[in-house]
Amino acid sequence: MKNTHICLAVDKHYYSVPHQFIGKKVKVLYNDDRVEIFYRYHRIAQHKRDRLKHKYTTSPDHLATSQRYVSSWSYDYFVGEGSKISREVGDYLAALMETKPNAEQGYKSCAGILHLAKKAGNLRVIQACKRAAEYGIYTYPIIEVILSKNLDALSLSEEQLDETALTPRHHNIRGKEYYS
Repeated sequence: MKNTHICLAVDKHYYSVPHQFIGKKVKVLYNDDRVEIFYRYHRIAQHKRDRLKHKYTTSPDHLATSQRYVSSWSYDYFVGEGSKISREVGDYLAALMETKPNAEQGYKSCAGILHLAKKAGNLRVIQACKRAAEYGIYTYPIIEVILSKNLDALSLSEEQLDETALTPRHHNIRGKEYYS
């Protein structure tokens, strides 16, 4: 396989190898309690044998730097990082992840929002999270829109929705009067 794991077919279990060996042909030796992986007669990895099917045994040392960062992501990590900015951001990130069927689906959105805090500033992201929570929308794109349109600087009552911008005038559009 072209990733950082080899499959021990007997157990259908995956064991990590150092990322430098992705795509290289390795030799796997195993016994009842240990799995060893060799490349050109040098042992590059050793793991305790695990017989759970379709599971992974991963050593953090085997992951590339970018993979190590992503492997540390969790619900608690993002809520904690958001709470370091403010309680509102932490609550918003928690609510965002709760709207997703799997927490992993919310990780990228949460990472994006935390990145916006570095880019736009904590105060603006706090205000944007408050505004998005008022809308009841828990996504990265809404935070991005709020910041790009400077809606974080306005109160909800100050924000005026321009209906002509939403629906263009056209002779085929009947409008609400038609249905009276």
